[in-house]
Amino acid sequence: MSLEQVLEEFRSGKAARNVTCWRSFPGRPPRLEPFPTWLHPSLVEALRRRGIEHLYSHQAAALQVVRRGEHVVVVTPTASGKTLCYNIPVVESVLRDDATRSLYLFPTKALSQDQLAELEQLAGETLRLKAYTYDGDTPQSARQAIRTAGHIVITNPDMLHTGILPHHTRWLRLFQNLRYVVIDEVHQYRGVFGSHLANVIRRLKRVAHFYGARPQFICCSATIANPSELASRLIEEPVTLVDESGAPSGERHFILYNPPLVNRELGIRRSCLLEAAELAGAFVRAGVQTLVFARSRLSTEVLATYLKRAAAGILPGQGEATVRGYRGGYLPTQRREIEKGLREGKVRAAVATNALELGIDIGRLDAVVMAGYPGSIASAWQQAGRAGRRTDPAVAVLVADSSPLNQYLVNQPEYFFGRSPEHGLVNPDNPFILANHVKCAAFELPFEEGEDFGGTCVQPVLEHLAAQGIVHRSGGRWHWIAESYPAEDISLRSASAENFVVVDVTAPRPRVIGEVDRFSASMLLHEEAIYLHEAEQYQVEKLDYAEKKAYVRKVEVDYYTDASLAVSIRVLAQFQHDPEHNLPRSSGEVLVTALPTMFKKIRFGTHENVGSGPIHLPEEQMHTTAYWLQVPREVADDLGPQALEAGLLGLGNLMVHIAPLFLLCDARDIRSVVEVRSPFTRCPTVYVYERYPGGVGFADKLFELHGELLAACRDLVRGCTCADGCPSCVGPGAEAGAGAKQATLRLLRTGLGVLR
Repeated sequence: MSLEQVLEEFRSGKAARNVTCWRSFPGRPPRLEPFPTWLHPSLVEALRRRGIEHLYSHQAAALQVVRRGEHVVVVTPTASGKTLCYNIPVVESVLRDDATRSLYLFPTKALSQDQLAELEQLAGETLRLKAYTYDGDTPQSARQAIRTAGHIVITNPDMLHTGILPHHTRWLRLFQNLRYVVIDEVHQYRGVFGSHLANVIRRLKRVAHFYGARPQFICCSATIANPSELASRLIEEPVTLVDESGAPSGERHFILYNPPLVNRELGIRRSCLLEAAELAGAFVRAGVQTLVFARSRLSTEVLATYLKRAAAGILPGQGEATVRGYRGGYLPTQRREIEKGLREGKVRAAVATNALELGIDIGRLDAVVMAGYPGSIASAWQQAGRAGRRTDPAVAVLVADSSPLNQYLVNQPEYFFGRSPEHGLVNPDNPFILANHVKCAAFELPFEEGEDFGGTCVQPVLEHLAAQGIVHRSGGRWHWIAESYPAEDISLRSASAENFVVVDVTAPRPRVIGEVDRFSASMLLHEEAIYLHEAEQYQVEKLDYAEKKAYVRKVEVDYYTDASLAVSIRVLAQFQHDPEHNLPRSSGEVLVTALPTMFKKIRFGTHENVGSGPIHLPEEQMHTTAYWLQVPREVADDLGPQALEAGLLGLGNLMVHIAPLFLLCDARDIRSVVEVRSPFTRCPTVYVYERYPGGVGFADKLFELHGELLAACRDLVRGCTCADGCPSCVGPGAEAGAGAKQATLRLLRTGLGVLR
């Protein structure tokens, strides 16, 4: 069957009643431009050898921006040819001057390998182009040659941070001749990781300037609300935006699908995994090449099993081989084999974690099924873009689970299909992150007296480091004098220097798989917690609090854990305050004191509570930032004590789950605290605080988006069919309290100044 026939059956079948929105996007022809006259003839010949006779309009526009010497960020759909926007100017510079060097930054090793293959295909046998990957897998024997001979060095932020910048004297040719720095998948660099990368870029520019180079940045991103702002914050330079795609596309269908309710009163729906398996199975049986995205390793393997059974019914004994799983943990050779099978059409269906979301070349697919919202609209469009990579029709189906954010999006499609509301936020001047990178920068080069760091005055930081005996001031410079090597002890994924190490003891030889900051450790690494890492599940067997180590073992369970905290919050400084709203808003610096008391086991998909247990750990304190709103006393009195508390709890739960719609963050990155009478505001107050020391900008953005956040929360509660609270809106009635749904809705209507 053709894809059109499958979709027609879908429209007329019983599953159609669960479709909340079906959007069709007509195909469009390419908008083409000739090659610029200034391109090197050998490069034009190499492009034509690959069948490229023209450029898409956005490629031509990006080349003109680069030609003018401006920094650029290119924001166009998946498979629109963004790669040529940076490969052409980089290769052109090498052909004009063999001494020119460029640096490529990718968030994953797989993308680096894919980009290396792309460059090698472009160069062929005629262009003398030396491109190499430089990461943890690079043999020691090859590293010297890469440092001296590589025109293009392809690496990742972690390797730049620990393996290149601290040893810049070995990279003399790279830094003396650094012309371009390419940063792909810019939208991946937000929050703590993005704040670290912005400081790594500060260090990169500082070292390059020392050697006389001022590199030009070429960035690429998925669609988010503020690509120019994010790119500019990362490189701390003005950037030019190119976002009008000239690439062709076939007809696209995007379907939002909500599984049927199995318990209307409790708001519990049929498992999104089962629904996704049935939908994907229909595509597989029809011979439509399909990619299924799952949220966890366990979900990936379960869905792969279901689809293998579906395929076996078509080709007994052979069908199973045409369906493959794909996730972190597979050997690199196995993953390359699956990618090749997808490109060649031998693999008819694959079930993957977000490991296949980014731009690895897997050829053309016809259908994508997402088992659960992937966490951001940018990611959802990235995953959907894996289907229809040429001009043929394609379909993407998003199957929602029972969580509030999933339910909001499938029932409010205008948010999903409108311009992305999500903002990528970074805070390079977070005091904890900044201090760590000033250490690294001082190790790399002495600081001159009065020298700033990315426009930020770091004199107080240097004086603090001098008091600790880490740097020494002499002759108008601050010199590194400590024996330690700072970059090795600083993780780009954590804001705090006091990290807990996560040790996997599954294999015969224990290995470190991650780090967690001190404040989060009690919530994520308590004994019996399920620790999620690269879509795999690990159960914490022991937390050695004194040694800052958590010992975990790989498991396969259908739940995750969520810690309950006894939290108190104290406002240290109020940065912004707006008393004019019906629910006045503020933001500022706070001290959070948290004592973990118990944990809940939450089932994937339905978000049911399937168990609990106690936590016995000491309390922790953290300085961070928060956004809060207060309920005027007259509104509180009108509600009454019981309804007021239930409404505050419901509102706090909603805000934490809906905020990721506007912030590129996870619900676990922020938390809420409810005070029936706040010592600071003297009123009932809901605080939403950042779960990172120092904060990364979420609180300020929520203050700015106060009205939009409340409106989104109201729309979700108003549209939910449950009787009095459920996991899809204000939380289960037993947790939020009797009357929580109506009390929460009353507060939201008050905040928005409406009566309905």
